[in-house]
Amino acid sequence: MAPSETMAIQKTQQKPHPTVHIDAFLYDEEAVDSLCEEGKMSRNYCLNCGSHRTALLEFISHSFSIPELHFLFHNVLPDLTGKLVVDVGSRLGAVLFGGYLYSAASQLVGVEISSEFVKLQTMAVEKYGFSDRIQVIHADIRSQAALVQNADVLIMNNVFEYFMEPSEQMQAWLFISQNFRKKGALLVTVPSIQETLALLQDTVFLETLALGQWIEEVPLDYSVYLKKDTDPDSLKQIHLYRVL
Repeated sequence: MAPSETMAIQKTQQKPHPTVHIDAFLYDEEAVDSLCEEGKMSRNYCLNCGSHRTALLEFISHSFSIPELHFLFHNVLPDLTGKLVVDVGSRLGAVLFGGYLYSAASQLVGVEISSEFVKLQTMAVEKYGFSDRIQVIHADIRSQAALVQNADVLIMNNVFEYFMEPSEQMQAWLFISQNFRKKGALLVTVPSIQETLALLQDTVFLETLALGQWIEEVPLDYSVYLKKDTDPDSLKQIHLYRVL
């Protein structure tokens, strides 16, 4: 987590069960196992301080893991030749790098509100020569109407809940629904839109958003990508929608 992400840090600490943020793009299961073996972290927490009664910690990531990126670009999305892919809250650039290496998308644009993460992404893009197809924009997605309107694929991984107050989350979703209107364009979300919006508990907002008139969900076959390093439950958090 970046020092500026105070809201995300607070929300992680406020979850009903002790939760640790482990970036899945940086740390795979083998890396986490090694850290636990070295005593640098644990998968468990003590239910009664001082006892041997423990329970599993919950882990959360704001990035796709590498197996999830494989699944996303090889099994979820169609051929992206000539397409514009926009990642909302691009963070470390996992989606951008995955799209560059695993797809023929002509342009991959990340919109990131944190200056720390924009700097890290820009450094990686320059270091590995990705600038011919990748662009990183330091901005709030709500200021990027033209970009969203032109996008063929919009990707949103756990993007608003931990970084915006509920009122701002609703504004952001309304902005997306009003501007991401290209017929047949694809929207990828983690978790599902229904699960995300249920947390906001605002009937008027949900009626205004009118999901059924804007997008339809595209069924996915989660069994097609089951390699040894893949968590099936994490794949099932990935949902695909098509603009009507």
